[in-house]
Amino acid sequence: MAYILLAEDDQSLSDGLTRTLQHGGHTIDSANNGIDAEFAASCNLYDLLILDIGLPQRDGLTVLANLRRDGKSLPVLILTARDTPEDRIHGLDLGANDYLCKPFNIGELEARIRALLRKEKWANQTEVRCGSLTLNTRANRFSVGDQPLELSPREYLVLELLLQRRGRVVFKNDLIEHLSSLDRDLSSNALDIVIHRLRKKLEQSGCVVQTVKGLGFIIE
Repeated sequence: MAYILLAEDDQSLSDGLTRTLQHGGHTIDSANNGIDAEFAASCNLYDLLILDIGLPQRDGLTVLANLRRDGKSLPVLILTARDTPEDRIHGLDLGANDYLCKPFNIGELEARIRALLRKEKWANQTEVRCGSLTLNTRANRFSVGDQPLELSPREYLVLELLLQRRGRVVFKNDLIEHLSSLDRDLSSNALDIVIHRLRKKLEQSGCVVQTVKGLGFIIE
């Protein structure tokens, strides 16, 4: 699952993509002009920006250039009808990570999203293991041994970040911020409940979520 900003001014296309990506487990924010897209990308910790070039008020390439100038490193997938080699070269050189031309196949778009997220979060690993716990990064599914691990959205996001930073302390505030795509007002007590439930579900996995007093949690 990922927190994705979709910057697209075609409302019909935006609505359709939002439904498809939500069905795939992602959380989607949308913007229909370049000013709103740049503001949202500057203020939130998105995992990915899907960016149309032909946005009103501020074009997508200007948004991209401004974000990179300001040090924003989130992956950017350009989605546009501009399909000349020069357009693709210019977009990639400005800092885009991928470029897909309209009309496109939705399956290809989803595969490109998976590839970008896999590279960003998991250094291109298709499976990540801790004890008998396995995360399939292509399907976004956890399992223990050969059994699927049923997780709530909150539990999934917390376990994902802990595994991504395996062996390192993950601060409470980082976990709460990671969960902001689901609940912007999550409390520290609510996070503790999520951790408690995860510990129960991981009992047979060989992975343990330890509390580091005053700081946060670590998975080992």
